[in-house]
Parts: sequence; C-alpha cells; structure tokens
Amino acid sequence: MRKGKIIVLSAPSGSGKSTIINRLMDNPSLNLRFSISATSRQPRGNENNGKEYYFLTQDEFKEKVDKDEFVEWEEVYAGTCYGTLKSEVTRITESEYSNLIMDIDVKGALNVKQKFGESALTIFIMPPSIEALEKRLRNRSTDTEESINKRLSKAEYEMQFSQEFDIIIVNDNLDEAVNSVTKAIKNYIECN
Repeated sequence: MRKGKIIVLSAPSGSGKSTIINRLMDNPSLNLRFSISATSRQPRGNENNGKEYYFLTQDEFKEKVDKDEFVEWEEVYAGTCYGTLKSEVTRITESEYSNLIMDIDVKGALNVKQKFGESALTIFIMPPSIEALEKRLRNRSTDTEESINKRLSKAEYEMQFSQEFDIIIVNDNLDEAVNSVTKAIKNYIECN
C-alpha cells in the first residue's frame, strides 16, 4: 500500500505560514490532510477534541511520552505541552493516499525530518526581514508590546535553523510564496 508523504511547514510567527497552509489545503491536486496536534492545555472557546487538537490531561500526555507515542513533542510553556502523535501520522498517511501537512515549530520539524528522512519534506517560510516581520506583527494589532518583542526574539532564534530545512521560501509576496510551496510539494510528491 502506498503511503502518503509528510510535509512540514515551519516559520516564525507572522511569516504567513497559516495563510499559506490554508491555501494549500484548498488545492485538491496536493491531496493534503492537516495533522491535528495533541496538547495538555484546556480547550479554549469552541475548540473540540479531535478537531482543533487532541486534548489530553498532563498525566495522559506524560504517559504517551513515556510510551514513545509521539513523533515530536515539546513543553512550550511550563506545564503546557504540544506534540504530534504517531497514530495521527499513520491515520493520515495510510488512508486514501493522503499526504500529511504539519504546522509545527522548528525543533519539531527537525525531529520529524530526523525520524522520517526522505519520507518527509521540511519547508521553512522565511520573512523578508526582521523589520518586515515586526511590521506584520504590529499591523495584526493582536499582540502587546511585550508579546511582539518575544515573538521577534524567537523569530531570530528560529531563523538560525532555516538552513537545516530542505527548502527555504521567502514570503515577501503571498501569491508567489504559495505558488513556490505548491511547486515544491508537487515535485516532492511526484519524485519520491
């Protein structure tokens, strides 16, 4: 049975990664299914288990870590973990020839690449510059000054790892970035 491919997108906050992924999901020729992450945090608002996240208690999350049930995971904030379950990867890649798309942080992406090798394509969405990224974050008007500064600091850290990704795509024009990512994914799916 043919397995679907794993595509991982990572980017600093504000780089347009979520918008790009939403556009990719609308392209039927890519046959993408989105990976639902697991988290130890409580649902917010109208979030539903198995749709936005798999919501686990801290004990359940730790038990799954101990049983090696995650492809990648990280404690993002004290007591709050996020990760990708191996069962989620299998569920998607072994059903209907679907290709899995993951939206995870840089460390998680590199862990996925290490585990799956050529069966995973890692794409880093690069902002045109830190200044452009700062402008985007400020224009969103959703973050405090402290939050913007934290995001910019984290972005500079994450960008240091970009060379470890299979492909780097600079998002200085959204349509061009979407086209570049689409082309990269199609080439990967057809050649592997």
